[in-house]
Amino acid sequence: MADMSGLKGVILAGGLGKRLEPLTRITNKHLLPIYNKPMVYYPLETLVEAGIKDIMIVTGGNNAGDFLRLIGNGQEFGLRHINYTYQRGEGGIAEALRLAEHFVDGSKVVVILGDNLIGCSIKKYVEKFLKQEKGARVLLKEVKDPERFGVAEIKDGKILSIEEKPKKPKSKYAVTGIYMYDYRVFDIAKTLKPSERGELEITDVNNFYLKRGELYYDTLSGWWTDCGLPETLYRAATLARRKALNDK
Repeated sequence: MADMSGLKGVILAGGLGKRLEPLTRITNKHLLPIYNKPMVYYPLETLVEAGIKDIMIVTGGNNAGDFLRLIGNGQEFGLRHINYTYQRGEGGIAEALRLAEHFVDGSKVVVILGDNLIGCSIKKYVEKFLKQEKGARVLLKEVKDPERFGVAEIKDGKILSIEEKPKKPKSKYAVTGIYMYDYRVFDIAKTLKPSERGELEITDVNNFYLKRGELYYDTLSGWWTDCGLPETLYRAATLARRKALNDK
């Protein structure tokens, strides 16, 4: 069994969720209910189940304090302590990740978006990542609407390219919101320039590793969904309910 003691986990839950208005006018998107739990519980449980105990949540908006009231010190999840930091505005995933640099402090890190739900454990993927000497690892999933995500072009078991929200996707494999990086990720993020959307894109971080031949991937065996749209919010609740009933 891999030693997880030096591994950090970061949940990015700072987005304002404007595409979910009016639901998000009075609360953070990641506090919305998904079946019988707040959304942020799911990525937190994913990290804990994988054996990651040292976790930071990046929050944002006017309701950041509600995370502290909801989760506290993480004892409910078997944690002795949980860390929080605050993101002002919406500068993109890579900018949010930069806020966790002091927390990660040179360790390897598993990053998960706060609105990502999956139907399987990521432990085996994390263990493969820990065996890497360097570089990054991403998790892919075949989807019906790849144009909404970063899309990986794959050939002979290797990623050839990753394109952010392409109008004509080169495959149906989306890069899910679960990323694993070595300590260099923060130096890479500092070199990024804002995209046309005015954000620091996580795809640019992944492509940095890709160009150096240091980006590896696995394909998720279970279901995966984000919760960024009303349709996917509903889908997430349906899948979470099904999983909860099957786990009984």
